[in-house]
Amino acid sequence: MLGFAQSALITVASFLFVLTFVVTVHELGHFLAAKSFGVAIDRFSIGFGKAIASWRDRSGVEWRIGWMPLGGYVRFKGDENASSVPDKQDLEAMREWIEWEEGEEAVKRYFHFKPLWQRAIVVAAGPISNFVLASALFALLLGAFGYMALPPKVGSVVPGTVAEAAGFHVGDVILATDGKKVRTFDDLSRYVALRANEPIDFTLSRGGSTLHIRATPAAKTIDDPISGKVQVGQLGMGSVSPREARLVRYGPVEAVVEGVKQTGEVLSTTVYYLGRLIRGEVPADQLGGFIGIADASGKVAMYGAQGAPDVPTMILGVMVSLLGLTAVLSVSIGFMNLLPVPVLDGGHLLFYAYEAVARRPLAAPVQAAGYRVGLALLLGFMLFATWNDLHRLRVFNFLGGLFS
Repeated sequence: MLGFAQSALITVASFLFVLTFVVTVHELGHFLAAKSFGVAIDRFSIGFGKAIASWRDRSGVEWRIGWMPLGGYVRFKGDENASSVPDKQDLEAMREWIEWEEGEEAVKRYFHFKPLWQRAIVVAAGPISNFVLASALFALLLGAFGYMALPPKVGSVVPGTVAEAAGFHVGDVILATDGKKVRTFDDLSRYVALRANEPIDFTLSRGGSTLHIRATPAAKTIDDPISGKVQVGQLGMGSVSPREARLVRYGPVEAVVEGVKQTGEVLSTTVYYLGRLIRGEVPADQLGGFIGIADASGKVAMYGAQGAPDVPTMILGVMVSLLGLTAVLSVSIGFMNLLPVPVLDGGHLLFYAYEAVARRPLAAPVQAAGYRVGLALLLGFMLFATWNDLHRLRVFNFLGGLFS
């Protein structure tokens, strides 16, 4: 029982750390952009619910820490509904109220009366801050610790697999996949894993000659130690001995450049994988949600603690592992928020695009209908992802066993 309690505590604490960190930075992006344009702000909260600590800065912004550490939010002055975008009639009524309460000069401090381009930047600053966070974390980890890299060299070919049928040989060095340079065996494995049942053109070096092999990874369901049961593409070939691995380290500038590159790779991978899901090329049960993130957070934390000789080393290992997960999750949240779905940042930007073309905000009834549809889509997605998480974690099998 103690082991289960410890595991549950680690999982919950790791999940709250990762989620709150990512969401707080997202909201801080909105806050800083709004502040730079002189937008009046009522509150910036880390966490939700009743405040356990709060204070006001010189500009009158209330900073608070809520008792429920599930992210955070920023509230602009006069914005009763953070997801609202008022139409022309609402704006006129709002203007009259502000002028009556605070005077004509106060109007220009309210978010909805800022120029369209400034409002668009404030909205986009949230997702952009997530990408900046991911780049910074990747750069920090690469600069401080580097990584162990195995050369993209074939160490073994499993008989009867795609690799053998395609003609791969032990000793082949993979130079590129679909024209994209391969630096490490991990690069190769990740590229193949995402492309089950999709042909790949491999450029390789063999005996001083450059060859091309076209192979289609087979779809295999594996029990991943972090993600649980997932479907991946496999060729059936292994890497060379770990003794051939080398430590790759980066200087400060190189680490930043590489951090930005890794963020771009995670983003492009997310877009590519989502496209395959939409086209039905990947089973929809591969989608995960908050329960899956929480489970992965706990497993990543425990993985980082393994083998530590003392408590300080264990804490360092946990933090390094969680920061890597935070970077990946930050990219995903930034991307998801840019989707043109009402109630998300991308939905706001979509409405702003209409306003820029039509020279007026979208009619309030249309906006309201859009938010209802967007909210229904978002809730439906979350429920479906939660169902997948519960199935992947075999919760239903466990519950069924209790009554069988």
